[in-house]
Amino acid sequence: MSFTVAVIGRPNVGKSTLFNRLIGKRLAIVDDTPGVTRDRREGDAGISDLNFTLIDTAGLDDSADESLEARMHDQTERALDDADVALFLIDARAGVTPLDQHFAGWLHRHGTPAILVANKCEGGAGESGLMEAYGLGLGDPIAFSAEHGQGLDDLYEALLPYGHLGEEDQPSNEDETDDEDDAEAWRNRPLQLAIVGRPNVGKSTMVNKLLGEERMLTGPEAGITRDSISISWEWRGRGIRLIDTAGMRRKARVKKKLEVLSVGDTLHAIRFAETVVLVIDATIGLDKQDLSIARLIIEEGRALVLALNKWDATKDKKQVLKDIDDRLQTSLPQVRGIPVVTCSALSGKGLDKLLPAAFKVHETWNKRVLTGGLNRWLEVMTAAHPPPMVRGRRLRLRYMTQAKARPPTFVVFISRPEALPESYLRYLISGLRESFNLPAVPIRIHLRAGNNPYVEEKKAPKGKTKTKSKTRGSGKDKGKEKSGSKSRGKSKARTGGKALAKAKPGKRKRP
Repeated sequence: MSFTVAVIGRPNVGKSTLFNRLIGKRLAIVDDTPGVTRDRREGDAGISDLNFTLIDTAGLDDSADESLEARMHDQTERALDDADVALFLIDARAGVTPLDQHFAGWLHRHGTPAILVANKCEGGAGESGLMEAYGLGLGDPIAFSAEHGQGLDDLYEALLPYGHLGEEDQPSNEDETDDEDDAEAWRNRPLQLAIVGRPNVGKSTMVNKLLGEERMLTGPEAGITRDSISISWEWRGRGIRLIDTAGMRRKARVKKKLEVLSVGDTLHAIRFAETVVLVIDATIGLDKQDLSIARLIIEEGRALVLALNKWDATKDKKQVLKDIDDRLQTSLPQVRGIPVVTCSALSGKGLDKLLPAAFKVHETWNKRVLTGGLNRWLEVMTAAHPPPMVRGRRLRLRYMTQAKARPPTFVVFISRPEALPESYLRYLISGLRESFNLPAVPIRIHLRAGNNPYVEEKKAPKGKTKTKSKTRGSGKDKGKEKSGSKSRGKSKARTGGKALAKAKPGKRKRP
């Protein structure tokens, strides 16, 4: 394992900007408002050839024991316990404040090695603050600018002595596989699992209970989580990348800039997840915002699991389940068989069923169907319910193949793609879901003009296959293609070959 670095300091000194700079991605939300970061966030960072795990933490504040800020302080202290070295940031432009002095003393007492970083030193703006930093007793400060990347060489030199930690455990590049598309290799990768839902439905409490530690800030206040926090974890020998997200309110209610950034971060987490657990407050039921989030997950092509939290506080359990099932049938008909897990994040009851359900839908999401079986199925489906007639001719579904998994995506070659009604497409999707056991995942079908492309490739002369596929996009072009082929046939029969054509060229011309 590589060594671990925690970034600490009072609010609004640039910790999240430094975090984003060192990991090379904009993962942490950055804003001028103090206290944006609340939960600790981890990422793989590096400077040149020096690689390490970086922890972004909440701003240190001296607060009452039961306050939200005090709970944030506890999370920062836990991050410091896990770290091999701390980067203590100050704002050089603002100078050393009493809060900086207070937490420098706290860092001394804690015993974790610390590197003092004077941030916001771009353009010589923080020279006086840099001088003041020597008085904190944490060694020579590094003049740094997280915004502009200045001072990285000095930070590299300061971190280099810690780079030997766990060097013998570093994996070699020779062991890495490039076969990312192999289905078995994909199954062995960590499951990207996002926990989403409306504010205050118990997402962070659920994450803490699953992990068995108070990893995320929780409390009665709505909207505590702001960033999407990614946590590497192992469950029964299976790797999981667990992502806790900020609550998503209705768009009309999202007005503050920070909440807009938080919702954007949640959308980003959904797009990069594989399976998404949508947490529902069972005491309220499935409301419009829950359904909007579910539709978004489906549109992004992710596997979906519903977690009915606060189940122990629900009175008429049978009626609640019936109402939710009815709502799913009527409001989300495009995805049948979504697993519903009843649980209590507070007590942990029922959570043992959540992860098996998540892994099961992930297997379905990653499923492939053999082409031969697909085409036999297509024959049965079109025989049982033929496609409609268009201008006196029945549409022909000629060939079908699976283009990709994650989610299952199929291609159907058809005589006229634009003429196939949506109702028939839904008929095919429902049949695929039922016949090949594909519940709880989106199924996509792309329509293309043409015959079986593999048969055409064998029969057609070289150089003509591409031209044929291009001319089958509409009925008008198709008619031109047919008339052209007939005229070519007559011409060939009339001339009897190249020699006759050369001998009597005049007969082919008309005045």
